[in-house]
Amino acid sequence: MALMGQAALAMWWNIAPEVRADFEDWHAHEHFPERMGIPGFHRGTRWSAVEGEGMFVMYEMRAFDVLSSPAYVARLNAPTPWSTRLMPHHRDMVRSQCRVLASRGGGVARHALTVRLSPAPDGDEALRAFCQTTIDTLAMRPGLTGAHLLQHEMPAMQATTEQKIRGNADGWADWVLVVCGYDLDVLQAVSDNELSGATLMRHGAATSDVRGLYGLAVSATATDVI
Repeated sequence: MALMGQAALAMWWNIAPEVRADFEDWHAHEHFPERMGIPGFHRGTRWSAVEGEGMFVMYEMRAFDVLSSPAYVARLNAPTPWSTRLMPHHRDMVRSQCRVLASRGGGVARHALTVRLSPAPDGDEALRAFCQTTIDTLAMRPGLTGAHLLQHEMPAMQATTEQKIRGNADGWADWVLVVCGYDLDVLQAVSDNELSGATLMRHGAATSDVRGLYGLAVSATATDVI
């Protein structure tokens, strides 16, 4: 098994407690069905941070060109009233349109570890080789179910209405490691050891990364749309 397609949209943001219930209702009952109705979108999954207000959302899709397809761009430029009301509450948005570089095992589990990183100068090949080898071993480890490596690439498109509502302040993650599993302690151990900042730096990563642990909230495929 692997992720469902050759591209993924990985996103992180914070939602304040006072709007969280409204957000979760909207995201599960309007936004996910809307996105899953776009040709090329195969699965969407939302996780909530183990600690804090953070969200991690990943859409798996057929190919990278889906991210700039007319159908998707049309939705981004015509948000619903509910979307328009909630978009300003998506704080600290990081939105990475990615190609899937490596993928082993499943893309959905009880928990997920994400590591946002960049290669050091001249470190691309070494880092990619290390990540691919590590992904192969992690996917079969007890407590884990899958591991994936994504690389951001900005599609050729103009700023959308949704981005403008958020203040055109979206950031992005250069490379993304996603490790899925059913045992949170095992994921924490992976973060502290095989995928620690020091280990990644020894294999070609830049000096800083951003990481988080998340619990599954909702997942849907195109055939699950109500």
